[in-house]
Amino acid sequence: MQIVAVFGTIKELKGEIFNKMRTLIRAVRQFRPAFRSRRNIIYDASSRSRDFWFRMDHRSMYSMSHSKNDFCQSNYTHMIHRATISTDVAAMTNGELNGRGPLLEYERRIAAGELLDGDACQLNTLGELQRLYNELVEKEEVCRLDRYATSEKAGRSRWLWSRFIPQSSDAPVRGLYLYGGVGTGKTMLMDLFFNQLPSNWRKKRIHFHDFMLNVHSRLQKHKGVSDPLEVVAGELSDEAILLCLDEFMVNDVADALILNRLFRHLFSNGVILVATSNRAPDNLYEGGLQRDLFLPFIATLKEKCVAHQIGSSVDYRRKTSAEQGFYFVGKHLSGRLNKRFYQLIGEHTASPQEVEVVMGRKLQVPLGADGCALFPFEELCDRPLGAADYFGLFAEKFHTLALDGVPIFGASNRTAAYRFVTLVDVMYEKRARLLCSAEGTPFQLLERIVTIADAQQVAPRTSSRSRKSDDSDICVDDELGFAKDRTISRLTEMNSREYLEQHAEALLEKHSHQHVLL
Repeated sequence: MQIVAVFGTIKELKGEIFNKMRTLIRAVRQFRPAFRSRRNIIYDASSRSRDFWFRMDHRSMYSMSHSKNDFCQSNYTHMIHRATISTDVAAMTNGELNGRGPLLEYERRIAAGELLDGDACQLNTLGELQRLYNELVEKEEVCRLDRYATSEKAGRSRWLWSRFIPQSSDAPVRGLYLYGGVGTGKTMLMDLFFNQLPSNWRKKRIHFHDFMLNVHSRLQKHKGVSDPLEVVAGELSDEAILLCLDEFMVNDVADALILNRLFRHLFSNGVILVATSNRAPDNLYEGGLQRDLFLPFIATLKEKCVAHQIGSSVDYRRKTSAEQGFYFVGKHLSGRLNKRFYQLIGEHTASPQEVEVVMGRKLQVPLGADGCALFPFEELCDRPLGAADYFGLFAEKFHTLALDGVPIFGASNRTAAYRFVTLVDVMYEKRARLLCSAEGTPFQLLERIVTIADAQQVAPRTSSRSRKSDDSDICVDDELGFAKDRTISRLTEMNSREYLEQHAEALLEKHSHQHVLL
């Protein structure tokens, strides 16, 4: 027994030494960039050298005056459209001292020519992201972000006590909910933030569709438990304390009814949410079934997250014509689409295939070969399919979709329009390639879909007959209306040269990785 006790003590001492060494290394890493960039810092002769520092690096947007916390704006070579940043934003950039954070990475990419010049709206948003980044770094320990900081034994102990004594550990940091129109760069900014986070943090970046599919799959697994949402929230918060959700959009009543309870459990477990959306919090699930039951979630969201609107005078979407890719406009173009499909698969033989999706369901693929799938539009969007099926299609087996016969959307095919929007979102998230024959350009496909506000602004026709014929297939739907611009944008980008080059690079990297594994 004494020998066991001695070995236990030695193990605890080793663990303590390891934790202290990791803390020391982290501290050294924080100061290392300052030592490296010493050549960029000079002292003002009129002041005591220890009191006044000035950054001479051409990438820096701020100088530091008299104290480490007193930043003032300096001239910036790449100042975007002469945009100025408010004093509040400048004060947020304490992270500049250790050379990390989304704002500094944004500066670096602008200077390197990797990003287009932004505007004041983007910079203000980056200020909010930098503020959150700095706060998370400062409160890393209390937020329990480091996945290695807590031993497995301590985790089991907390779980055991939580069974007897109800506990709540809400994060001391409020999250961030970014919303704005299409083309304002929401996803790019969130990815910039996420990619700057330390690799040892418990973090996850996921599309909202994918996140909810994962939640429903876990709920199915825990069916029969007294509160399966609490169990699922516990699993999710164990995996990630910082949760980044892209394209937060609620249009499913099943999602709407569980979101408040799910996120209340997540927030009480210390989860911090960063989300992007086209809709302001108050406009989420507007006009949806049983929305009164959804309203408490909006209140919870506003309590736990800072809502920040990204308004921009610049549209950052790629300006390309659909013809640059494989988007064939016009009727009776199946022949051209099929020809292109068979060119892509080369010597491989196309045949009916099967793809497994969530919860054991299977999706039938009419024709597929070498990662390319060919579907008539009706088979993919006129059947009771959803995001789970589309994610399953592009999970492993397929990277390219040839979709034949996309119609003009209106009131008569509203449900198919919803599925098409979801399909485009999933393909864009997975960076999949689209070959498409359609009755119109991306704009023409969705032109008849309008929001309630847009419908009210339509001028009355002089002829009741012409008004009746024009309005007969107009689809007045707020969710689809708000999703319309995003879908047009994504269809256009997915057929751009830049997108197709990214797709080819990702495919090459995947094949290289598989070859290495073999």
